[in-house]
Amino acid sequence: MTRTIEDIVLDHDRRGIGALRPHVPPDFCSQAARYLLDHPGPVIITTGFYILMSDAPETDGPPGAFAIGDAVRSLGHPVVHLADAPVAGMMSSWLGRSGDPSRVLDFPISADAASNDEFVAGIATEFQPALVISIERCSPDADGIYRNMRGRDISPQTARIDRLFGLGLPSVGIGDGGNEIGMGNLADVVAKADQLPDSPAVVGCDRLIISSTSNWGGYGLVAALSLEVGRNLLPDVDTDADCIRFLVDAGAVSGVSGEHDYLVDEFTLDENAAVLKELHDLVKLSLE
Repeated sequence: MTRTIEDIVLDHDRRGIGALRPHVPPDFCSQAARYLLDHPGPVIITTGFYILMSDAPETDGPPGAFAIGDAVRSLGHPVVHLADAPVAGMMSSWLGRSGDPSRVLDFPISADAASNDEFVAGIATEFQPALVISIERCSPDADGIYRNMRGRDISPQTARIDRLFGLGLPSVGIGDGGNEIGMGNLADVVAKADQLPDSPAVVGCDRLIISSTSNWGGYGLVAALSLEVGRNLLPDVDTDADCIRFLVDAGAVSGVSGEHDYLVDEFTLDENAAVLKELHDLVKLSLE
């Protein structure tokens, strides 16, 4: 039986995200890709997840955001990346190094609702996004608290970027744990799953992608886009590995252990590359 994009991005499930699979469409990556294509125009992509034990951001999220951004730009649409400190600086440095013209906006970390809403409104007015995408970005729970996978409060270190998703803009959410923007679609299911948070995300989205690590969900979206448009938009395997190394050298950590290792959620560069290569192989075979 031929493996699907969804099969590949849900491989090696170590945190129980597979419990959500019966509750999403079987072709969730393809549906998200078609939804993106149905909303052509500027795209805002947000990412960045704070790791409390290390006082640092994690390696999961930005590589997937870059992969999606590259694909969207290749389709002729402007891209704006949105993150908070210090992720925004790391992303800006990587894009500057690679010559990518996409902008990176630094969303201030503040608990003041009025200033957050003003910042969100300004972004929407300036860029007029046709679509917003979140990949590995924390959502508040039902009590308004931003929690990590261990249930710890990371609100003081998390910008309220999720407010962008309250404007009614078309949206895609990508997550691997149940506490990310988009997972609000399945809050009741997440709360009942053994390995997933008891206080799940409440912010939903129009199209949800689940994956064993969020970067893989980003690659899955790009693979599905590739099939829709008839050309391979996936990132180069070696360039993707270089990006992960760059982020770690800049201070990012593996989200599970909190260590400054060349890992993404404890997946090695070789394991990550194997997933990306399998997606390349699937796209190549499908387009022949």
